[in-house]
Amino acid sequence: MREVFRNELDDLATQLVGMSAKVLDAIRLANQSLHSNDLELAEQVIEADSVIDNMQFTLDQQAAEMLALQAPVAADLRAVIGSLRMSASLERMGDLARHIAQQVRIRYPESAIPEVFESTFVRMGESGEKIAEATQSLLSNPGLADVPTINAIDEELDELHLSVFGKLGEAPAGSLAPRHIADVTLLSRYYERFGDHAVSVSQKVEYLLTGSWEPYLSKK
Repeated sequence: MREVFRNELDDLATQLVGMSAKVLDAIRLANQSLHSNDLELAEQVIEADSVIDNMQFTLDQQAAEMLALQAPVAADLRAVIGSLRMSASLERMGDLARHIAQQVRIRYPESAIPEVFESTFVRMGESGEKIAEATQSLLSNPGLADVPTINAIDEELDELHLSVFGKLGEAPAGSLAPRHIADVTLLSRYYERFGDHAVSVSQKVEYLLTGSWEPYLSKK
């Protein structure tokens, strides 16, 4: 029975890696659709999000059955609960990539990014992809090496998020339509939250490896 349980734990880990790969694909395509104003790519991201949702459902169902049938304790219990929480964060990252693509669809054929914000969102997109890559690396090869990278990229996204509001405040009166202000505010928030959820995943992995826990404070 113990060997069966360890195999099931390994399977949860494999499923998390699979989810992180799909999240990376989603943010890459969402970025491409945003910067090229490509409606077809945006639709691909929106449709593919259901795959990530289904992966979360499958993982969570398996984890719930393990809790009910195996009654794990100590480190094993933390691993199962951690998997449930990480799957929720990865699913949310997929949702945020979908939200970016939906903003492209809403604004099409006009671009969702005013020209003055283009360079900022190029950088946000690059940071979003880097933090998704680091998250996949962390889950594929659990260890602490990727944790500082994820934290540093999240700080970059936070700073870029704040810079959007700085640019909005500096914009001459009437230079931006209300829809432009709404678009950049929403998009910036999506990228910033994408980074927050990657940090949440890294904190769960760090806790499982070290037993050290610093509560993740969700930004409202």
